[in-house]
Amino acid sequence: MPLNRPALSLGGGPRGVQDARQWVVQTCLDIDRPELVECAELGVSELVTNALLHGEAPIQVRVRGTRQHPRVEVRDGSQERPVLPSDEDEDEDVLLTFGRGLSIVARCADAWGAEIERDGKVVWFAPADSFADDRGVPGVITGVAAAADELPEDATSVVVRDVPVEAFLAFGRHFSELRREVRLLSLAHESDYPLAKDLSDLFGDLDRHLRVGTDETPVLLAQEDGQESVDLEIVVARSAGRTIERFISLLDLADEFCRQQRLLSLARSPEQHAFQEWYLGELVRQTRGEPSLPRPRAARTQRPEHRHAGTPHLAARRYG
Repeated sequence: MPLNRPALSLGGGPRGVQDARQWVVQTCLDIDRPELVECAELGVSELVTNALLHGEAPIQVRVRGTRQHPRVEVRDGSQERPVLPSDEDEDEDVLLTFGRGLSIVARCADAWGAEIERDGKVVWFAPADSFADDRGVPGVITGVAAAADELPEDATSVVVRDVPVEAFLAFGRHFSELRREVRLLSLAHESDYPLAKDLSDLFGDLDRHLRVGTDETPVLLAQEDGQESVDLEIVVARSAGRTIERFISLLDLADEFCRQQRLLSLARSPEQHAFQEWYLGELVRQTRGEPSLPRPRAARTQRPEHRHAGTPHLAARRYG
């Protein structure tokens, strides 16, 4: 059973910690994982406290993953890297401290880390069955925002016409959600999800190829003006076509994993699938020097019930 519950938004002060703790405990009980309650409650208390003390609003909590591998995440608006536990932490009684770092989380988790994103960060942990007697597991910080790379030497300009605004933004949300999900799955449970590692590596390659050359400004302006479609010009390396083509194939495999409830992110709707096949296919075709194709009829609409394949606050961002 995948966990698709909406995030819990938190206010400031101690009440935020209490609300997060109660919400995470109830989620563990709802998915019939009572053995995780103690570590989940202790770990989320620490993460929310750290977010309140050192992060920035908005602060949200959610439980992602599956019943077999649930993952607690705390998001805040700061890109500041969390301070990993030091050797000195081992000599302190971490259970008698409050908001003191991530030593408690390390001892509450089977795996944990932080994902730095362009609009903040997510600190996450997979709750363990019991609190560790030693220092616990080491954390991993990933996704640190980097400066844009220069344009590749083999750069070419691709023009994709009549791009539906809502479908394009939904693709950005789905791309971001799925990228982060497979990255964290590959870190925490690579042996259980071998496809996650391949997809995570491909997401990184594709993000590097498209980050510099994709400007969402025309899409966002079209959205503000109420336009349904817009023409886009993307600067991309000719050599990127092979990466994009492989990514298209692996997205189909990811859909199948979603249907088997092995990945959290929802499988694409027929409309999303058609749009992404066409849009990414345009990049592949034009980097090969082939003519563009008109948008297929199946990619012309985006059903409202499928527009939640990610979180709304990620809409006005570049992919990643």
